[in-house]
Amino acid sequence: MIRDFGFRAMRCAWVLSAATSLAGGAAAAVVHANPSGFEIKQVVHIAAPPARVWAALIRPANWWSSHHTYSGSAANLSLDPRPGGCFCEALPNGGGVQHLVVVTVQPNAEIELRGALGPFHARGVDGALTFDLAPAGDGVDLTMTNDMGGYMSEGLDSWAPKADGMLAEQMARLKRYVETGVTPP
Repeated sequence: MIRDFGFRAMRCAWVLSAATSLAGGAAAAVVHANPSGFEIKQVVHIAAPPARVWAALIRPANWWSSHHTYSGSAANLSLDPRPGGCFCEALPNGGGVQHLVVVTVQPNAEIELRGALGPFHARGVDGALTFDLAPAGDGVDLTMTNDMGGYMSEGLDSWAPKADGMLAEQMARLKRYVETGVTPP
């Protein structure tokens, strides 16, 4: 049944590619990439206290782009911020997707998740997605790192800039949401 979501994964791949030029708002970088993996690091300054950034970060339904979901609606996303918790998505008819699993939580400071997003989900890859919050000036420097590794027949290095663009878009959306209180369109 999950194969029915192949179109959704293809759509995510196309949107990943399009997002590369739209990201803005985050200092983004592919730190390293080769056929078996990549490392991405992005830093964005958010003018808000750590507790407010944290409260928003753990509610992805308020800021994640609906274009990067299987259901087509970010409202279906949830994040249970505890070890073993799920970054999940509800699907129609009682279905669901486990995107990532929480492995480390330090409220207002760090959350680390394991798994694979979007087009990597059904492939032989795994990753670590970490968000670190550090007080800085009038707010927080939020650092996101994404390390992916494993096997994809076309190689992971070609996907690094696309993943970087998609994640930069999410970071910019989170910043906008925290600073304005408005869910980005």
